[in-house]
Amino acid sequence: MYNSKITGLGYYVPENIVTNEDLSKVMETDDAWIQERTGIQERRHVVKGDGDTTTSMGVKAAKIAIERSGLDKDDIDFIVFATLSPDYYFPGPGVLVQRDLDIKTIGALDIRNQCSGFVYGISVADQYIKSGMYKNILVIGSELHSHGLDMTTRGRGVSVIFGDGAGAAVLSREEDNSKGILSTHLHSEGQHAEELSLIAPGMGKRWVNDILADNDPNDESYFPYMNGQFVFKNAVVRFSEVIMEGLSANNLSAKDINMLVPHQANLRISQFIQKKFGLQDDQVFNNIMKYGNTTAASIPIALTEAWEQGKIKDGDVVVLAAFGSGFTWGSVIMKW
Repeated sequence: MYNSKITGLGYYVPENIVTNEDLSKVMETDDAWIQERTGIQERRHVVKGDGDTTTSMGVKAAKIAIERSGLDKDDIDFIVFATLSPDYYFPGPGVLVQRDLDIKTIGALDIRNQCSGFVYGISVADQYIKSGMYKNILVIGSELHSHGLDMTTRGRGVSVIFGDGAGAAVLSREEDNSKGILSTHLHSEGQHAEELSLIAPGMGKRWVNDILADNDPNDESYFPYMNGQFVFKNAVVRFSEVIMEGLSANNLSAKDINMLVPHQANLRISQFIQKKFGLQDDQVFNNIMKYGNTTAASIPIALTEAWEQGKIKDGDVVVLAAFGSGFTWGSVIMKW
């Protein structure tokens, strides 16, 4: 059985920077309020008409990752695309990436696990490679939140948090089983699904026909909803559990972690986890201050930046961990 190893990383974020001060001009909020609760100072938003979409941002990140892997695009055997903000209700963006990269007719899989989507995607890709089915898999996390947020005071509790962007990784076969991805750990708890959700349009509650027929300007069902305190309390517990699960599975402890890259949900969550595991600042990578929460894109963007800055080196134990809507959560333990 093979291991899989990340051989290429890339990310893309829109040029348009939206600061907390910018948001204070369109809703009742301010820089201190946002930073105190989230740690976010600014985020990137797509400008309508500039051509950036969930797919196109993913393609830009993927091209960088493929080039850095040393592979040709036609060496890619499979595509895994994680997002909650697809270009279309269907088809998903995986096939659009295959088209836009002009790759041969390989399989493309879309993953809808929101904040933990990239971790789930890595796990799926890892299993395909371990089994010998595929040799090189492109995993993308990409989100375009800004077009679907309620940018008014009514929506400020959610809208100030999220940003747009994409990250990508190429996973390749590794014959040395002491290197690459050592294990992945995935969980869900659907009883809390509605605590962080976007209900409409959906066949179960409100479909497009209902929204159009009612034409209700106060209908909030097609804006994201988050029970912030409830999500925070669950996140800090599940983050801790799944990181410890991964370490234990590999006979490791917190002191063995060289770099923890958590999903960039909230800087306060990351700081809580850092303190709980006794990690130093140089053992945890955070960039939510610059980009906000980019959901499925947050881990690959952060992982790429950490690697670009030389914070991840050969032989390092790297831990990825995420928690989000669903509820879903997971971790990845790898030896770089």
